[in-house]
Order: sequence, then structure tokens, then C-alpha cells
Amino acid sequence: MGDVGVRAARREDVDAVTRTQIRAWRQGYRDFLPEEPLAEMTGEQAGELWRTQWEEAVVAPPTSRHRLLVAVENGQVVGLAAHEPAEDPDVDPGTTAELLTLLVDPGHERRGHGSRLLNATVDHLREDGFSTIVTWVFAEHHAMLGFLESAGWGEDGAERVLDMGRPVRMVRLATDIS
Repeated sequence: MGDVGVRAARREDVDAVTRTQIRAWRQGYRDFLPEEPLAEMTGEQAGELWRTQWEEAVVAPPTSRHRLLVAVENGQVVGLAAHEPAEDPDVDPGTTAELLTLLVDPGHERRGHGSRLLNATVDHLREDGFSTIVTWVFAEHHAMLGFLESAGWGEDGAERVLDMGRPVRMVRLATDIS
């Protein structure tokens, strides 16, 4: 596997982060998201939007509690995780963070990158004084649900339904990191 690790994303990582996100979504979401919205979310126009958002996350995060981390293997970005203070109205953003995304490039899955990203995220969030983390996961994304549940996360009862040409349910998972 070579040299692996997790570090804060840098400006020069933005293109690789965007490509990783798009590849991971195309591969990981294809079995449960409708084809047309997924194509829109991963198309060229969307890619430019994601690239701009990731660059802003790296060069001008809203606070020091907003972070984008990357998993690297032999110097190449192979995964990403982003977190921030939670914004859901039923949680305290002073003590609850949200894991916005955790993605590993499909060609680099099952090599520990997701676990390293999750562990690094927890370490940063503890340092920042958070005691709980929440994240939203597609209810049919069994791989992600299984991964997080095996790491001690569980559904907290919150859910939402997105209109993607048909209803697509998401569930919120939470874990205590205190």
C-alpha cells in the first residue's frame, strides 16, 4: 500500500478532492439514487461548483472549526472528510459537529483510508471541544451505514426526504466522542 496518512487539505489538492468526490458518488450512489439527479450532481458543471466550494473550504473556511481533511497514499489524494459545527436546529453547534462528507476513491477502498479519515476527524473535533458528531446518510447507502455503525454510530431518529424525481430518504447518525 505504501506511504499513507491523513492531513489538512491544501490548495493544490482541490482538483484531486473534486475528482475523488465525483468518482466516489458515481460509484457509491449509483445503486440507490435516481440516474438523472446523480448525473447532474457529478457532471462537468457540478464539478466546477464543487471545485469552487472545496477551494473556499481550504483557503477561507468560515471558522477554525471548519475543516477539510484528505487521505493520501504515496502522495496522492485518495479520500476526503469535511466537518463543521452542526447546523441542524435541534442540536447545539457549540458541542455538536457535523461530518459533512467522508469519501474514499473507489480504486482505494478497503485499505483503511475511511477509518483513518474518521479517526482524524474525531481527533480534531475533540480538540475543538465537541462532544457529539452527527452526519446524514442515504438510508439505502448500506456500505456507509455499516461502516459508521461498526465505528459506534447509530441513528438518532432524525430523518429527511429529498425529492430527486422520487423520494430519497436520509437518516441522521450520531456518536458521542466525549
